[in-house]
Amino acid sequence: MAGAVSSPPARFVALGDSYTIGTSVAADLCWPSQLVARMAAVSLVANLGVNGYTSADLVREELPRLEALAPRFVSVLIGVNDVVQGVPLVRYEANVVVILEALLGRLPSDRIVTVAIPDYTVTPAGADYGDPGRQHDAIVACNAAMARLAGDRGIAFVDIFDISLEAATDRSLVADDGLHPSGAQYARWVARILPVVERLLEG
Repeated sequence: MAGAVSSPPARFVALGDSYTIGTSVAADLCWPSQLVARMAAVSLVANLGVNGYTSADLVREELPRLEALAPRFVSVLIGVNDVVQGVPLVRYEANVVVILEALLGRLPSDRIVTVAIPDYTVTPAGADYGDPGRQHDAIVACNAAMARLAGDRGIAFVDIFDISLEAATDRSLVADDGLHPSGAQYARWVARILPVVERLLEG
């Protein structure tokens, strides 16, 4: 008797900024690449993250590309550059609503995962991008907004913020540029993101 036919991997598209594309680490060390290396249920067809992108950039440049890519699973990590550029929280929230609603127009809520913004202010170069205390608070506020807006829509939110804070004392978690996460930190993120994605895809 023939064995069961396994489902093909879900087409995965990652949306975001430097924390998605993995600025300053090798391509296979960014967290989306590490995620797919650890699970057969998803196949990364595009990592659309761009260094420096804000939530408005994601809306304008990344969302339109989904039509051709036809993803069956999407991740969203965006907002740190809104903080750096002083984008008002209300505008960030409005852009997040646009992003999440656009994704829900293509996919069910259990085929989307959102990820928290890490706290870059604890890194050696963090103070180069604004007052650390003020920027920390702004990142916390953006994460709270993403968690709330995603939760209101039944979309998973994975909080990796506490992991990023460990970079204050563990420099192995910081890339060579002194600002972005290292591959080791991204591996820690994946350990937290992986079970969430596995649970979603089982549904």
